[in-house]
Amino acid sequence: MAADRGSRVTEFGRTAAVNGTRGNRPRNGGCAFLVGAAVRGGQVIADWPSLSRTALLDNRDLKPTLDLRSVFKAVLDEHMHVDASTLAKRVFPDSSGARPLQGLIRA
Repeated sequence: MAADRGSRVTEFGRTAAVNGTRGNRPRNGGCAFLVGAAVRGGQVIADWPSLSRTALLDNRDLKPTLDLRSVFKAVLDEHMHVDASTLAKRVFPDSSGARPLQGLIRA
């Protein structure tokens, strides 16, 4: 998620490595689920960056690979019929790099 790291809209991730107290803190990287009658189910949308040290964010976190605003934009567009201009200017300003995912909602 490219948005503020303090924002949480999904089940949170955990650090990939054990910390000094033999635990792992909540961090970046996680998953999001869409549920409901309007959702076109049966999909897993993922880009697995791996858990290698060189692929981790800050040498400890699973690297986020999808800006969740792409999911939100798709739902607001396809399900709530919010027009692209309103999404770009009022709902998610400065989010031109987060393009709506297509096909999440049943036609």
